[in-house]
Amino acid sequence: MGMLSRPEEVPALLRLKLAAGRIRRQIPPQEHWAFAYDMLQRVSRSFALVIQQLGPELRNAVCVFYLVLRALDTVEDDTAIPNEVKLPILRDFYRHIYNPDWLFSCGANDYRVLMDNFRQVSTAFLELGEGYQKAIEEITRRMGEGMAKFICTEVETIDDYDEYCHYVAGLVGYGLSRLFHATGTEDLAPDHLSNSMGLFLQKTNIIRDYLEDINEIPRCRMFWPREIWSKYVDKLEDLKYEENSEKAVQCLNDMVTNALIHAQDCLQYMSALKDNSNFRFCAIPQIMAIGTCAICYNNVKVFRGVVKMRRGLTARVIDETKSISDVYSAFYEFSSLLESKIDDNDPNAALTRRRVDAIKKTCKSSGLLKRRGYDLEKSKYRMPMLIMIMLLLVAIILGVLYGK
Repeated sequence: MGMLSRPEEVPALLRLKLAAGRIRRQIPPQEHWAFAYDMLQRVSRSFALVIQQLGPELRNAVCVFYLVLRALDTVEDDTAIPNEVKLPILRDFYRHIYNPDWLFSCGANDYRVLMDNFRQVSTAFLELGEGYQKAIEEITRRMGEGMAKFICTEVETIDDYDEYCHYVAGLVGYGLSRLFHATGTEDLAPDHLSNSMGLFLQKTNIIRDYLEDINEIPRCRMFWPREIWSKYVDKLEDLKYEENSEKAVQCLNDMVTNALIHAQDCLQYMSALKDNSNFRFCAIPQIMAIGTCAICYNNVKVFRGVVKMRRGLTARVIDETKSISDVYSAFYEFSSLLESKIDDNDPNAALTRRRVDAIKKTCKSSGLLKRRGYDLEKSKYRMPMLIMIMLLLVAIILGVLYGK
């Protein structure tokens, strides 16, 4: 019922459901492609939503690229694997993607299913064009080397933080730029802009997922840099305790302010894209990131539970993001919402304001702003019961028609 408290979001949700059904019907019929797209949905529902923006050939390449890197990440994350076993696998993973007979079982739940059936991903990879294969191989090799480095290295400084995020996300930006270029639809983007596209998303996820990561058993490695959190608490886990709420929020704001430095590069990258499907694929996650930063900023709930954008608002972003004007408008609105939450007593208030002002100035100077009306707060409005029932019936019918 929660999503139906905002009638303006319901049409977007229904159109999203329809679009997902159309994409499912376009999946190649072979077993390995069916596995790949099913696994994509299971290990990253949000990425599965945005990948539908791409054309069929590039969609297949990006699907395989994502699953290869997710498998690599599964090896990195599995704390049960001794380092003497893990390090060679990370460094040689780019070779294994060419071998459908290679198998290394690790991870848990859906991630173990991915690893146990990695031959399906390799089979799909081998069907891609050579340009796509070379781009995926290069990024997998470089990411594996970077992950191996950080297995034995703590994230102490902000430079360490940026380097780690480069290996696990900035390189994804490099890879996607190379895949776009391989289609012949885009110029090859400068590496520093591709890097920022990855870092903005990765840092936002690291911020949002603090509580889930710190409470995980066995504890996964944490990537909030000591250089930031040590200004506020003695141990990173102290941020989750209620008695440290004020310091925790100040630390959180410091982390969000750090992430905002990449926003202008992201806007520059997206403004240069020529193909509309590539543009939408890139733009939707970036708008989600600036929206998530706005939600998380000055919000102690990050240390109490899950903080994320409503599904209805996510559907609106997907439905309404069609041009660079929409991106500038969304970045401007979400930056303004974040700005409204800045407390002058926060130790980083002045720096946060400067970074928000820089984003807003870039958006405003484009001359393309329009009112989007995005709202991050929960609505107190309630729809009449008859309308709610009718919309639920439509949703159920669409689920029956397109959910198979």
